[in-house]
Amino acid sequence: MLVTADEFKQSLQRWASGVTVVATQAEGEEPQGMTVTSFASVSLSPPQILVCLNDSAETGESIKKSGVFTVNILASDQESVSNNFAGGNSMQERFNATSWSKGVTGAPVLDDSLASLECGVVQEMRAGTHWVVVGEVKNVICRSGSPLLYYGAGYRKLD
Repeated sequence: MLVTADEFKQSLQRWASGVTVVATQAEGEEPQGMTVTSFASVSLSPPQILVCLNDSAETGESIKKSGVFTVNILASDQESVSNNFAGGNSMQERFNATSWSKGVTGAPVLDDSLASLECGVVQEMRAGTHWVVVGEVKNVICRSGSPLLYYGAGYRKLD
């Protein structure tokens, strides 16, 4: 039996996930960033994470060029940041509307995110319509607050 795209989407909507903005900046180019919910830890030693990026995303191409990226875990009051980086706006508009700075790797760190993990690319592998990018965490910044969650095709917050 073949699972349809709609059936697959409906099942995944039952999985609550955090919301992140993955960002990078290749030398001499403008910063790139996109909203991503496919993010997970891989290894504690060495510290590694993974993100899944649609192969048509500009951000993925920029990560290949730069070799670095950040995963910015959004706070509960950052729905507008998530929507801004989810598409429709130019990269310039996305970054102009958000407070950010260059991290130690040179990749953009969103200043008000709940946490930011600065990573160097370890491995990229193709999986269907996406790239799975594994990064070794080079620096972390943690702030206080609650996470922005995504569940059932909508944003949620912890009570």
